Amino acid sequence: MRAMAQRFSLLVLTVGAIALMMLGKIDAVLVDNIRARMTDAVAPILDAIAQPAATVSSVVTEAEELVDLREENARLRAENTALVYFRDAAYRLEEENESLRDLTNFQPAVPHSFISARVIADQSGSFVRSLAINLGSRHGIADGQAVLGARGLVGRIVQTGERSARVLLLTDLNARVPVVVSDSRIRAVLGGDNTERPRLFHLVVDHDVQVGDRITTSGNGGMFPPGLPVGMVESVRDGVVRVQLFEDLTRLEYVRIVDFSGFIADSTMRTAPLPPR
Repeated sequence: MRAMAQRFSLLVLTVGAIALMMLGKIDAVLVDNIRARMTDAVAPILDAIAQPAATVSSVVTEAEELVDLREENARLRAENTALVYFRDAAYRLEEENESLRDLTNFQPAVPHSFISARVIADQSGSFVRSLAINLGSRHGIADGQAVLGARGLVGRIVQTGERSARVLLLTDLNARVPVVVSDSRIRAVLGGDNTERPRLFHLVVDHDVQVGDRITTSGNGGMFPPGLPVGMVESVRDGVVRVQLFEDLTRLEYVRIVDFSGFIADSTMRTAPLPPR
């Protein structure tokens, strides 16, 4: 009996062990199936949750990139502004140097002393043609002095302050300059009429002034010495002779103030007749 009981117990234990193993296997499969089904069930929810998170992450990334781009754009704009400023400054310096070189290259044929000045204002209007310069009496500027550009006569000083002066241009209605037509030696008076092309007055009736004739100062009247370049005859029409000035009076930046007083005084003394005895 005891032997049969032992054998039965061994059989029960063996069957139980096999049953437990099979149950464990079955439970593992069951658990996996349940896990798979639950994953399938919640997958759409997880996907829906993940999409906004991905979107937010993408938006954050794009926002950071946009901020970086804006900062880079601001930096480039600042650099561009600085470059434009330096470029414009270089252009201005180049133009100023060119203007000053032109003034230096032009040398009147008579002895003179001069000083270069900068044009600070165009005071021209409907009835006046004049400029303001940045030098005055403290710099040796005086009324009546000649004002020259790089190519020829511009006008004369008519009003002098301590630190500034006014230049009456050749185109002004009140400007009158004795001149001579270089090719024919015909004398006349250049007069402004508030246009860009002054006229020749007091010409002889049968003059033969031609387009292209050169006009220079004659030295008469003691205002300017002879030979200063003025312009060229532009047109001869209906008895009216118009002169194209060598200087563009609308674009002057620098001028030369020339003191011919000593030369003119010496010339007047040399040419003045002796008083009767």
